[in-house]
Amino acid sequence: MKKVRSIMTMNPACCTIETKLAEVAQIMMDNSCGEIPVVNNHEEKKLVGVISDRDICYRAVARSLNPAAMNAKDCMTAPPITVGTDSSLDESFDIMEKYRIQRIPVIDDRGCCCGMLSLADIVKLRNESVMKSPPINITGGLNYIES
Repeated sequence: MKKVRSIMTMNPACCTIETKLAEVAQIMMDNSCGEIPVVNNHEEKKLVGVISDRDICYRAVARSLNPAAMNAKDCMTAPPITVGTDSSLDESFDIMEKYRIQRIPVIDDRGCCCGMLSLADIVKLRNESVMKSPPINITGGLNYIES
């Protein structure tokens, strides 16, 4: 059974609770991601929350608040739902499905953020598995359909 550590994005870009929302958005753009972990500081990386592009839209822009005057702490989701590096992919998928989330931070045994796992990572792995499977001979089925 594959573990999260085998497909997670390692050492993801992070921000702190004091990071301005404009900088959070820039980090997302620079790293082509829709969610980043919020950590206590950039050295220890103790996970305190997550912030997504959707959080910024719903908790700032849609409420006509001024995002330029806001920090990550004003929009982040806390406490975050997490998985560990040794969690199975099936277990992680079940958690993501239960909470209806597309991305989940991966923490080590100290609670520090060491990765991110996305549904896209899991789907990509499953698609690669399907592509490695031997082809199925469906000729008989096609002949049946043609007759």
